[in-house]
Amino acid sequence: MGVDSLAYVVTSGWASGVNVYATVLVTGLLGRVGGVDGVPDVLQRTDVLILAGGLWGVEFVADKIPYVDNAWDAVHTVIRPTIGAIIGALLAGEAQDVNEAFAAVLGGGTALASHAAKAGLRLAVNASPEPVSNIILSLLEDGAVVGVILFSVNHPYAALAIALALMAGAGILLVVLFRAIRTTVARFLGESAAPT
Repeated sequence: MGVDSLAYVVTSGWASGVNVYATVLVTGLLGRVGGVDGVPDVLQRTDVLILAGGLWGVEFVADKIPYVDNAWDAVHTVIRPTIGAIIGALLAGEAQDVNEAFAAVLGGGTALASHAAKAGLRLAVNASPEPVSNIILSLLEDGAVVGVILFSVNHPYAALAIALALMAGAGILLVVLFRAIRTTVARFLGESAAPT
């Protein structure tokens, strides 16, 4: 496994944790019609592309609906890291050695970390009473996944840096949002408990 493929394993792992079906579809299309070398043949298969496209369509709708997105994320707590690990192993090639296992763990671990950040942000955003923030966040996630995957073709290290920065930023934002929610709830409970 070369350094470029290692960068793509982490980048695709991050993308899989946010939107696994977009990751599979865009990666497969890059290999099939984009002429990008190194894309595993299985990701370029017609049935895989159709299934990934259909499931991306379902996710596109589900991610825009408050609380439905949380249920979708709960189901995908296993699916996203697993597929991220599979993509990592596929990108390592037919090595049949420690590189393939390392790529699988790295891809799956990165997918799990980015999935946890996404799911946590969604829980925090659903605490707001309006649906607009959910829609905007979902569109930003989809755009970021497609953009970073496409960017990684010619700039794997820059895409890797962007993916890691987005994951770190999501984690920080998650902490800030949960602290704000906790403070607001504590303030509300303190005011409602005060004698009138």
